[in-house]
Amino acid sequence: MFDFEHHLATTLTGLHFATTTLLTFVLRRLGYIQASHLPIVDLIKFVLFANFSIVGMNVSLMWNSVGFYQIAKLSMIPVSCLLEVVLDKVRYSRDTKLSIIVVLLGVAVCTVTDVSVNTKGFLAAIIAVRSTSLQQYYVHHLQRTYSLGSFNLLGHTAPAQAASLLLCGLVVDYLLTSKRVDTFPYTWTSVSSLFTQYAALIFL
Repeated sequence: MFDFEHHLATTLTGLHFATTTLLTFVLRRLGYIQASHLPIVDLIKFVLFANFSIVGMNVSLMWNSVGFYQIAKLSMIPVSCLLEVVLDKVRYSRDTKLSIIVVLLGVAVCTVTDVSVNTKGFLAAIIAVRSTSLQQYYVHHLQRTYSLGSFNLLGHTAPAQAASLLLCGLVVDYLLTSKRVDTFPYTWTSVSSLFTQYAALIFL
């Protein structure tokens, strides 16, 4: 967010989810999102996975090179597949396995000159990969179990993620960057940039 580099990434993501919450409220009022049920225990689990994913990915990008960050993101593919194999007994075809290997090898070759990693960055990447894979698996699990569409699920999770990220973001962003939200330079340019981002969310 400072100098448009989004140093306060957790708080910014919380504001994104707050915008999404408002959008889902409007869609519900218009009838595009139907009433549905999601147990509070499952909601809390999902929010934990999702928030650890968001914070982990942001920290991984801050502490690692772009190349290692991209490799970590792509490593979520085999981890997600492994979860489905172990938990749902899914069996992938030989062609699918080869496709995943080719993609991972290609990205590794393309980014090898840009890769640098340190201990704390590596740990952040592990947390990000594991939590993001769990989040993706849990999305499919919740949709299957409770017959939820993507908008229905978003209507349940967005408010909880917005509240938790905005509250935690005040502390997390300060610990990571030593910068407080109240010191953000609220100029016309910076504020209009934020509003542009939130408006763009409506079309994503």
